[in-house]
Amino acid sequence: MNALFILIGISILVAGSFLAAFLWSVKNGQYDDDFTPSLRMLFDDKIKTENNSTSKKITQTKN
Repeated sequence: MNALFILIGISILVAGSFLAAFLWSVKNGQYDDDFTPSLRMLFDDKIKTENNSTSKKITQTKN
């Protein structure tokens, strides 16, 4: 019976710590922007160019 009281006390402490972490994250604005992440996949990523000078040299030698 004593073990049951200890386990209930530990579970209340764990649940309280999760509640405190959730309230802290809401207070700091972790969940403010819920619209942009759903649209981020619709935007195209820009293609990165490594070096434009090498592509110019190649096109100049072909002419």
